[in-house]
Amino acid sequence: IIPHEKRIGDKQLTQYFVNTCDGFIAMSKSVLEELAIFTDSPHKRYIPHPIYDNYGELLPKIAARQWLGLEQDDKVLLFFGLVRKYKGLDILLEAMADERIKQANIKLMVVGEYYDDKSYYEELINKYQLQNNIISKPQFIPNEEVRYYFCAADMLVQPYKTATQSGISQMAYHFERPMLVSNVGGLPEIVPHGVVGYVVPPTAKEVADSIMDFYQQNKEATFTQNVAEQKKQFSWERMVDGVLELEKVIRGM
Repeated sequence: IIPHEKRIGDKQLTQYFVNTCDGFIAMSKSVLEELAIFTDSPHKRYIPHPIYDNYGELLPKIAARQWLGLEQDDKVLLFFGLVRKYKGLDILLEAMADERIKQANIKLMVVGEYYDDKSYYEELINKYQLQNNIISKPQFIPNEEVRYYFCAADMLVQPYKTATQSGISQMAYHFERPMLVSNVGGLPEIVPHGVVGYVVPPTAKEVADSIMDFYQQNKEATFTQNVAEQKKQFSWERMVDGVLELEKVIRGM
C-alpha cells in the first residue's frame, strides 16, 4: 500500500484508491498495519501470499545443473527476479566479496531483468573481482525455464532493503529451496529463522555470516525438509476461503 520507491503524489493517489474499496486482503501483516494510515475500515484480513505453482514440478538438482551447465559439486546461491534498488543486490555483491566466501568458491546466480542501472552492479563486480563467482542472466526467464534456476541452487538469497511480502519466496517454497531473507516488512513472517533458512539485517556482513554458516554447518538438507513441511500453509484454497469470508462480512451475511 506504500510504494517501495516513493514518488510525489503517492499518498494522495493511494488515499483516493483506498476510499473506493469495500474491503482489503493484505498478504503481509506489515501491509495490514500500514492500511491504518489510510482507512479505519474493519473489513481487513491478513492472508499469506499463496505458493506459485505454475512453473512446473521440482527437478533433481543434478538434472537442473546439467541443463544450466553448472558443475555438480559447485556451491551455488540464487538471486532471482527484477533487479531494483530496494532488493539489495549491491548488499549481496558486497557479501560475496567476503574473503571467506571467495575462498570457499561460492557462486551466485543473478537471474532477472534490470530495472535499475546495470552498470552500477557491474562496477561492484569489477571492484571486488567477482567475475569468476557471478553467473549473470540479465533477462526475462520464461515460465518453463524458471524451475532450472531454483532447483539448481542451494539457497535463495533476498537481501531486500524494504519489503512487504515476496512472490519470489513463495516460488522458493514451491521448489523447496532454503532461503536467506532480510528482516524487513513481511519477509520474517513467512521465513522462520533457523527453520527454513535465515532472517538477518540487510548488511553485507550479516548476509556473509549466514551464507558461511549454511555451508559450514551443512544446513541444506534440514532446511529443505522443513521448507517442504512449512509450505503446506500457503495454499490457494486458504486465499479463496478468506476472500469469500470477507465478502460475506461486507454484505452482512
